[in-house]
Amino acid sequence: MARTIDLMPPRAQGAAMRRLVRFVLATTLLCPLGAAAQVQPHRAEYALRLGAAANAPRIGTAISDLTQDCAGWHLKRDIKTEIALTTSWKMSLTSRMDGEETRGGAFRYSTVQIQNGSQREIKGRVQRRGGEMRAEIIYQGSPPDQFVLPPPTLMPVAAIDHMIERLRANAASFPTLMFDGEVIGDAFLIDVTEQDRAALRAARPADQPVAMPAAKSWPVFMTFTRGRQQDQRPLFTVSALVFDNGVLDRLTVETGLLSVTADLQTLEMRPAPVCPRS
Repeated sequence: MARTIDLMPPRAQGAAMRRLVRFVLATTLLCPLGAAAQVQPHRAEYALRLGAAANAPRIGTAISDLTQDCAGWHLKRDIKTEIALTTSWKMSLTSRMDGEETRGGAFRYSTVQIQNGSQREIKGRVQRRGGEMRAEIIYQGSPPDQFVLPPPTLMPVAAIDHMIERLRANAASFPTLMFDGEVIGDAFLIDVTEQDRAALRAARPADQPVAMPAAKSWPVFMTFTRGRQQDQRPLFTVSALVFDNGVLDRLTVETGLLSVTADLQTLEMRPAPVCPRS
C-alpha cells in the first residue's frame, strides 16, 4: 500500500515550506573554514526543485558568493523561490543574507526575507564571552533573544570543515553541533553518516554537468535535531554529495511532508588568500 501523508492547512504548509527552503540553502551554500580542508572561495548557483523526481518542478534559484581574507569568510546569498502549494495558493520567498565568520569563531550576519510581499529583517551575532559561547538574535520589531550555546557548538563554516575532516579520517558516523542563524536561530545537533554511493540521488538528466576541480567526495546522510533542547525527533534529514574542497551538490531535504532538492548549476572556483602563519 502506498504511504500517504495528511496535508497541513495552507498557513502551516507555508511555514513548513519557508523553513525548508531556508534550510536547504543554509546547508547547501556554506563552505568550510580552515587550512586542513584546503577549501577555496567560490561562487555557486543552484537550482531548487520541489521533490526528488527527475521531472520535479523547478521552484527557484540560489546564488552563493563566498570570499575569503586572512580574517575569515564573507558570505553573500541571494535566494528566490516561487512555490505553488495548491492550485489557488502560491508562496514567493526572497532571502538575502550577508555574513562574516572570523577565524576566531565569531559570527555576525544580517538577513532580509520577503514572503509574499511581507518583509522581515534578522540580525545576529555569536561570540565567546568569559568562556561561554553567547548568541544574540534580533528579529525585526522584537527584543533581542540572548542565550548560551553548548560549548562544542561550531559556527556554520567551521562545522562543515569539521565534517570534512572527520570524513577524511574515515569516520563512518559522528555528531556535530552547528549554530544556524537562518532557520531556527539556534544550535542544530547533526548526526552524519557516510552512505553507499549508490544510495545518492542521481544527477538530473536535464542538468548540464558542472566542471568540478579534482576533489574527493563522500555521499552522506544527515539528521538535524534541536541541539539545546536535545529533542529526539529530527526536524529534517538531508542527503548530499560533499566534496573536500567545500562544495556540496545533489542535496535532498526531507521533512516527512515536503521534499526540496538543490542541484549545482554553475561553479566558479577562486584562489584563496596567502596569509601569514599565526
